[in-house]
Amino acid sequence: MTKKFYRLNQYIRAEKVRVVDEKGKQLGILPLAQALQQARIEKLDLVEVAPKAQPPVCKIIDFKKFKFLEEKKQRQEKRKNKKGETKQVRLSLFMAQNDFEFKIKRAKKFLEEGHRVKIDLFFRGRQITKKDFAYNLLTKAAAALAPVARIEFEPKMTGRRLEMTLSPSQKTKK
Repeated sequence: MTKKFYRLNQYIRAEKVRVVDEKGKQLGILPLAQALQQARIEKLDLVEVAPKAQPPVCKIIDFKKFKFLEEKKQRQEKRKNKKGETKQVRLSLFMAQNDFEFKIKRAKKFLEEGHRVKIDLFFRGRQITKKDFAYNLLTKAAAALAPVARIEFEPKMTGRRLEMTLSPSQKTKK
């Protein structure tokens, strides 16, 4: 998370600035001295929020409150981004039916929470010769998860691993 730098009060360099008050109402383009005077009268800070604009945009606000609200917004965004994680479910080529159903149930739970699921199948030893079994197992898994997921990436080999990625279907997203 990168911290954004704001110029305050006497550190603002522009000669004229576009001033916006605490409620978002535009006060117009004022000389810097007049804008600083206006901020002092209201016992607030003059903060440069858009330095690249012509003229730069400054807000008359309580800077500590502004920083707190901005950090709060970033935390909210971070929390929302966590929902889109990719969870991984590992299958093995010759697994019992009960184990398969347990893994599918777990993948279904992840998908219902809104996460993407990567189904992974690792070949050990001579299992690599049974690729058709592996493709069948992944298509069986995709069919079992079809009501809550759609295939994002078809099964593909990467080294000794067969991978497939599923994402939640539009119906399951909350």
